[in-house]
Amino acid sequence: MSKILVVDDDKAINELIKINLELFGYDVITAFDGIQGFTLAKQELPDLIILDVMMPDVDGYTVAKRVRENQNTKNIPILMLTALNMLEDKVKGFDIGVDDYLVKPFEMEELKVRVRALLKRINAIPESLATKEILTIGDITLLPETYSVKIQDRIAKLTPIEFDILNLLLQNHDCMVPSSKILQDIWGYSPEDDVETIRVHIRHLRIKISKVANGKEYIETIYGGGYRLLPNGK
Repeated sequence: MSKILVVDDDKAINELIKINLELFGYDVITAFDGIQGFTLAKQELPDLIILDVMMPDVDGYTVAKRVRENQNTKNIPILMLTALNMLEDKVKGFDIGVDDYLVKPFEMEELKVRVRALLKRINAIPESLATKEILTIGDITLLPETYSVKIQDRIAKLTPIEFDILNLLLQNHDCMVPSSKILQDIWGYSPEDDVETIRVHIRHLRIKISKVANGKEYIETIYGGGYRLLPNGK
């Protein structure tokens, strides 16, 4: 049974999420502020953290950052709850390492889909990660143990999602990878309104790669379709 930590200072919403997730068959623990949430994350090591953004004293972004910096919790998926649907807020969360967003108010069925997708993603470990195999194509080398990419002997640290996207593009480097396939393979669902999420992650990937590749481009956008990896850059 997967263990989920819900961190939200709104007790009514917290309890509603807890009740519904338990009905879905999950083991749920709750926290009502950021300090308690991070403490429980370290103690309980849940399979997933559902984290509200707007909380007093210590907000969700701060908690997420602390989770990612801690050796024992850094790989726990984070689903962030927010009343804000602004791109810059998503970017801020993705910079820290948040895995997915859900905007309030939301339907419990949608929460169920997001939770199931994130848990499925961490349980469906790519073969390259399971075997700790170092993958090299062209200029690009993926380093699974450290979630990093090496280009021209320089290394860039990636978030787990960025690594998974780059790994997917690398595995399909001879052809375009549609946005719908990226959503399906990485997040486990393909809602049309989440294409912007992919764009944010691709932009972050390009920035990180560019810094270690002297400005060379390795990800090509196929407008109206998806993305293609250029193993030798351009």
